[in-house]
Amino acid sequence: MKAGAAGRTRFLGGRTWTHSPPPGLGLTRTQCLPGPPSSVHRGRWQERLLTSRSVPPLTYPMGTSALAHPTWQVAFQFRGKKRTKLFCSNKLKQSREASFQRTLESEMRVAVLFSSLIRHSRSPPSPGGWANLSREIVKNPEFILGGATRTDICQGELGDCWLLAAIASLTLNQKALARVMPPDQTFGPGYAGIFHFQFWQHSEWLDVVIDDRLPTFRDRLVFLHSADHNEFWSALLEKAYAKLNGSYEALKGGSAIEAMEDFTGGVAETFLTKEAPENFYEILEKALSRGSLLGCSIDTRNAAESEARTPFGLIKGHAYTVTGIDQVNFRGQKIELIRVRNPWGQVEWNGSWSDSSPEWPSVGPAEQKRLCHAALDDGEFWMAFKDFKAHFDKVEICNLTPDALEEDAVHKWEVTVHQGSWVRGSTAGGCRNFLDTFWTNPQIKLSLTEGDEGQEECTFLVALMQKDRRKLKRFGADVLTIGYAIYQCPGKDQHLDKDFFRYHASQARSKTFINLREVSDRFKLPPGEYIVIPSTFEPHQEADFCLRIFSEKKAITRDLDGHVDIDLPEPPKPTPPGQETEEEQQFRALFERVAGEDMEVTAEELEYILNAVLQKKKNIKFKKLSLISCKNIISLMDTSCNGKLEFEEFKVFWDRLKQWINLFLQFDADRSGTMSSYELRTALRAAGFQLSSRLLQLVVLRYADEELQLGFDDFLNCLVRLENASRVFQAISAGNKEFIHLNINEFINLTMNI
Repeated sequence: MKAGAAGRTRFLGGRTWTHSPPPGLGLTRTQCLPGPPSSVHRGRWQERLLTSRSVPPLTYPMGTSALAHPTWQVAFQFRGKKRTKLFCSNKLKQSREASFQRTLESEMRVAVLFSSLIRHSRSPPSPGGWANLSREIVKNPEFILGGATRTDICQGELGDCWLLAAIASLTLNQKALARVMPPDQTFGPGYAGIFHFQFWQHSEWLDVVIDDRLPTFRDRLVFLHSADHNEFWSALLEKAYAKLNGSYEALKGGSAIEAMEDFTGGVAETFLTKEAPENFYEILEKALSRGSLLGCSIDTRNAAESEARTPFGLIKGHAYTVTGIDQVNFRGQKIELIRVRNPWGQVEWNGSWSDSSPEWPSVGPAEQKRLCHAALDDGEFWMAFKDFKAHFDKVEICNLTPDALEEDAVHKWEVTVHQGSWVRGSTAGGCRNFLDTFWTNPQIKLSLTEGDEGQEECTFLVALMQKDRRKLKRFGADVLTIGYAIYQCPGKDQHLDKDFFRYHASQARSKTFINLREVSDRFKLPPGEYIVIPSTFEPHQEADFCLRIFSEKKAITRDLDGHVDIDLPEPPKPTPPGQETEEEQQFRALFERVAGEDMEVTAEELEYILNAVLQKKKNIKFKKLSLISCKNIISLMDTSCNGKLEFEEFKVFWDRLKQWINLFLQFDADRSGTMSSYELRTALRAAGFQLSSRLLQLVVLRYADEELQLGFDDFLNCLVRLENASRVFQAISAGNKEFIHLNINEFINLTMNI
């Protein structure tokens, strides 16, 4: 199910606590009764304190739940879908009301931390809680009873049909199922009350361990359950997947292909049935024979159509599983059939070739048995393939390898994985529509070394996945619209700038930018070097991503944003007084007036000089330089280590300052007096600093303002700190340009000098 409002109220499973009240509130020892129902659909909980005089109600939005304060007795009573009332068992004096209310609000904030995972999507039952499988639900629980099959999957009160469709498909591949759900788990001897599952997450397999407590209502499971009431593998698998994503609520709404990838680490492909190739039947047949996982769905045009039932018994906006494909002899003709399952375990197709349709009597009993046909309302049904294409809109396939389903050959694939981030202000540049920032996106160099066997071109597949968006949904994060573009590499081994993309078109790109967890496409390009640029559609949108590149021949990839290179000019040698030019002599006279008799400039004197000079420049925005900034400048230029600038040191700094001012003006593209953080990468490179994306992100966080702009004082502080760090590293690296070895004294000494 893809639509539905997300209820946010949590509860603690009906546990009981007993507390003694703190002194001074006039309360007796009391007991907390079970918490409120697990959720409210499109509603709010309202908690009202009834005391000796009227106290305003406390209303909390969905996402909070009032757990009992240890100083007063609480009875939760459910009233339809609207509210829960809290009754205080003792009178509170008027003078204590304000203090009590503050205490209550504090306790409620703490209570949220202890909320359970449970949140319903439909009307909540009242006598619910967590139940232990081995002691509270059934006497003889079984992990798997008679094999894990698709009929063990019946949807409960949670809107996660997409996950159930994926689980049903997973049962058709027993090898993949055993990887996700190790089969050597039972309630038998040695049972420890825990189960473990494995899920693929961004190129690695993670173990998830859970206990055996499940949410129940009147001793029946609330969410996913098996048709056999003492079989629990499917319910436990759902709980483990909920833990992986942060909560049960996080599972509401999604695409089956997402869970299929988490079960297999496979590669996703999506086909629109109205635009499918002519050999679409053969593609699906081959996918099932290779153990691929398949799902299908009917699109909705608006929210009102979500879960709407068509005249033929199909549900719009609902995830189904494709469980089989076959042909049958019918009146002398071969009819192509496809078998589909509704994870509800009921509500089926009622057209031709449905369970009780008039076509089946014309098929012999042996053929019906071979096709496992049964007239049961179990959610699974056959339908003619032509009807399938007419009524369903989309088919999602998760292939266990990147082999094309249109081909018969099976290949060995090479894979490379890149983990990266889009960070606002530095690497979140958006798509090519936003030229000013597009070039700042992460750039991965791809070298295709040789063509496919007997071919002049190289086949490869690029899959871009945004990470953890479902887990972050409770914090308001949505799935972003993502895609990528592939450009011919111009031969440079550095991050490409804006001018390159202004004058060069992409060689290939994702078919579309779409708000799915993963976007993948297959390409054929001549051997050579290319640049892959993953991006969001809009700029300034933040997310982590995983980029996978599959190729038939070995491909070499390298992140162009991971290299750090510092190229600073050597400090000029001092000019003897007798050889100074007229300009240098005038500068010396100016220095003598400023420095005084000791001929040295202190941090306080430097602060006065710089602020006086920079405030006169009308074409740059400038905040007053602080004394700390001037001390940092002296730390950079002070070769004599006396905390002051002598004439030659001051002269070198003044030359550097003029260069930095010119750089700032050069990259102030709109003449606003500020520099965009996206232009900072190029400005720093012009100043001799090629930074990695990670370093650039830290610089932007430290020096840019909320609008991602840098004034000249920020730019100056940034350059001084970078050059200071680089000079110190060069001084102690002892000829090794890549590494330094420091003890604790040397390390602290280093940090104090930066």
